Parts: sequence; C-alpha cells; structure tokens
Amino acid sequence: MAGVVLAQAGPFLAAALQQKTMPATLEVRCENGDCEMDMFEMHYTYDMPEEVGVTDFSCPYCGTTDDLAEIEL
Repeated sequence: MAGVVLAQAGPFLAAALQQKTMPATLEVRCENGDCEMDMFEMHYTYDMPEEVGVTDFSCPYCGTTDDLAEIEL
C-alpha cells in the first residue's frame, strides 16, 4: 500500500523539487573606465534562449552595452 501512495505523490514531489532549484545566473562586470559599477548578477526566473548573452543587456549604472563582460568562474 505504501508503494501506491508514493507512486501517486511522484508528480507532486517532482513539481516541488523543480520549484526548489536555483534560477540560472549571469555574472557581469562593466569595463567602462568611467563607471562605478563593479559587477552585478542577473537571475533568470524563466528559460532564456541559448543565444541570449551579455551583449543583450546594458549596465544598470552607466547604461553602456559595449563595455559589459561576462564573469566566468
């Protein structure tokens, strides 16, 4: 009987585990010499297309798009 209960709970447990995963992040630094922004981190709460990258964003401090670089750990 316990196996039946676990089998029925399977989809609910899987959904709960999916909600507990951390969103993807992108760590970025601004290389504009006049900018005070050291680095920032973007958290994706939804699936981002593979082709989306750091060049699709702008610095929240100085607004540049050309001087952003991904921080690779």
